Parts: sequence; C-alpha cells; structure tokens
Amino acid sequence: MTTDVVPSREGRFDGRIAGLGTAAGLRVVVGHWERSPLGAFTDVMVEQPDGRRVLLAPTREIADFVAGTYRFDEVRLAPLTTVVDGACWRVGAGGLELTFRTAGRAPLGRLLRLIPRALATAPWWISAVDVVARTVLPGVRTRGSAGAGRREFYAALDLHRVRSATVRWAGVDQGPLAPVSPPLRFGFGSTPRTPSLVRVVTLVRAG
Repeated sequence: MTTDVVPSREGRFDGRIAGLGTAAGLRVVVGHWERSPLGAFTDVMVEQPDGRRVLLAPTREIADFVAGTYRFDEVRLAPLTTVVDGACWRVGAGGLELTFRTAGRAPLGRLLRLIPRALATAPWWISAVDVVARTVLPGVRTRGSAGAGRREFYAALDLHRVRSATVRWAGVDQGPLAPVSPPLRFGFGSTPRTPSLVRVVTLVRAG
C-alpha cells in the first residue's frame, strides 16, 4: 500500500545506517537507532530490482513515522531481530534475512572522527557539508525535506565499509555484495554508492 501519514515525532535519532546492494539488484538500508524519540528500534528499507520500495517496521507507531518521512509503495509490520557481534551484523525481518560484515574504518571515517561532535551535529555545519557531499558522493545528501513541512539533517560521525554480505529476500538468495546503484529513491538522498555502515545523528525539525 502507499502511505500518506503525518508524523508526530521530532527530535534526535542517534544510531547507525547500513546501505548495501546485491548482484540481483536488491538494495537494502538498515537503520539501527540506539536512542530516539521513539525509543531504541531497527527499521529496514528495501528497494526491489523492479523499483518497488518496501518498509519493514516493528510497530505501527514506528511505521507511521518512517512512512511519513520517506516514500514507500508498501509497508509491512514485522518483528525485527538485530544481532551485532563486533564487525558482524545479522538482521531478520518480514522476508529479509541479512548478514553482513564490516571492514576497517574507511579514510572518510577517520576524517569524520576528527570533527568535534557538537560541530558535526550543528544544522548550519550539516548544511555546509551538503554542498561538498553533492559533489564528492553522488546521490548523497545531508539535508532535505522530511515531509509534513519538516526538515531533516544527517550528521555522519564515522564510516566503515561493508566488505561482505549474504542477503535472502522472500527466500531467494540475492547474490554477492554490489554497489548501491542507481541511487535509492526513499527520500531526498541515497546512501553512499560503496556499501557502508555509517555512524549518524539525524535531526528532524519543524519548518
């Protein structure tokens, strides 16, 4: 189904976003939020090879918020399991079985860690970074519309490459890891083309 829900929560979402592609053309974004106005949760966005966009969310409240912030063709409520064991992540939800392993910190991750957190999460700084991101990382944006007249700001604090992944969707193996290409169409920006795990603080604000 297509959703048109006005979200009710604003504030700071602190966690990690993993974005990866597969040889079969499936692209997956995992948002693992340790602290947020909705509590700790994981949600998954899947873009199928035919372009159909699916949201997997653990509760109706979370589904309504995320679906009111991004664009989907279908929303599924399903229990999500997320296990993080060092560099290895395992995520299961509503037809998705995902295991991925991260590599060492990428050069961009080392650069991001040098920026003081208070500066990195300031909206004016994020807006300045957006100009650079549009040039250096095609498809990536750090600010934009979050729907319902709100604004969204992404503050990247660290970055690790994803070095391997096993993905099954609806019981079918999706093949080896591949770049996130073409850019995802859930919102105003995509994840990096290179499969990555990004430490991020997301600010959602009115106006």
